[in-house]
Amino acid sequence: MSPSLERLLRQHLRTFAPYLPGTSAEDVARRYGIACPVKLSQNENPLGTSPRAIAALRELSSLNAYAEDEHVALRARLARAYALPPDCVVLGHGSNELVQLVFTAFVDPGDGVVIARPTFSLFRKDAEIAQARIDAVPLDDAGVHDLDAMLRAIGPRTKVVFVCDPNNPTGTRVRRERLHAFARALPPDVLLVIDQAYREYMDDGGCDGVDILRERPATLVLRTVSKIYGLAAVRFGYGYSSPEIVSYVDRVRLPFNVSRPAAEAALAALDDDAFVARSRASNAAGKRQLLDAFARLGLHAYESAANFIAVGVPTTATEMYDALLARGVIVRSGDGLGMPGRLRVTIGTHDENSAFVAALEEALATLRPATVRVAG
Repeated sequence: MSPSLERLLRQHLRTFAPYLPGTSAEDVARRYGIACPVKLSQNENPLGTSPRAIAALRELSSLNAYAEDEHVALRARLARAYALPPDCVVLGHGSNELVQLVFTAFVDPGDGVVIARPTFSLFRKDAEIAQARIDAVPLDDAGVHDLDAMLRAIGPRTKVVFVCDPNNPTGTRVRRERLHAFARALPPDVLLVIDQAYREYMDDGGCDGVDILRERPATLVLRTVSKIYGLAAVRFGYGYSSPEIVSYVDRVRLPFNVSRPAAEAALAALDDDAFVARSRASNAAGKRQLLDAFARLGLHAYESAANFIAVGVPTTATEMYDALLARGVIVRSGDGLGMPGRLRVTIGTHDENSAFVAALEEALATLRPATVRVAG
């Protein structure tokens, strides 16, 4: 009998589960024979992709040569948006890679990392890979980061604090003055990572993480073109930080981590103000449509500053997820996101939202209530 190759795997990863991205439209088509399911599960832009980005991609005539590793024009454009020097910008293969590089550059086994619970799952995943000590602080009753409790969780070996704002999976944001006060109270040698993948959807009361960076060099603000610009497939994210922090991240960044198509599409999309405005307007209208439906159905929803809503259901989350899936609507079950009893629903077009609400009403009429209900 052949020996098990599990012995090759690092000891602390032997019970480690891979990231599960959620059900695809292709899976639903195969399982249920539904040709065009409504996909509201991955917080994608329902209007598609920035037309300027598509035009830039069509201009590419060859891909045989490596792109420049520095991406000078792209970094300059990103820096110019905040009147920062280009050496305050770091680029990644999606902002997920930059999260991973934070652990590679800064976190030794046993170092402390403070996160919220629930929050973006890759914070914990990367912390576990790095063998960090994780202090996961529950959100408050409104589903918002409990910043006072996160401050209390900081110890002598804490290296990094993550604030996902707006938070995934709840969609909630922190008030601007609260986040500034939190940042000022942090030890100056603790890295504050503010993940703002959904920043462009936030209202005026939210905080722009770059404002905190101007006051606090040990800050890294993460952004992406995956959401409002509709470029999830090209995998491009970026971060703003002090030149010193950027230089440390660049030490461990793989060369050529950003492809030429990603760079060209991102550079074009960043100037597509018309598409961003249309996307924000569509999201605002869709959010109101869904919130009105949830109120009519007696379902509690967290206040969202993003392009998705976390809504409570009177069944288990997985039960409702399966019922919607069978009706051709794909959402995310909160059971796998640290939100039992809730669904995370991407805000779609008017027609997509209507299809989801109709399927939800039908499912609510047929499913038995679970023993435990979500408090509203």
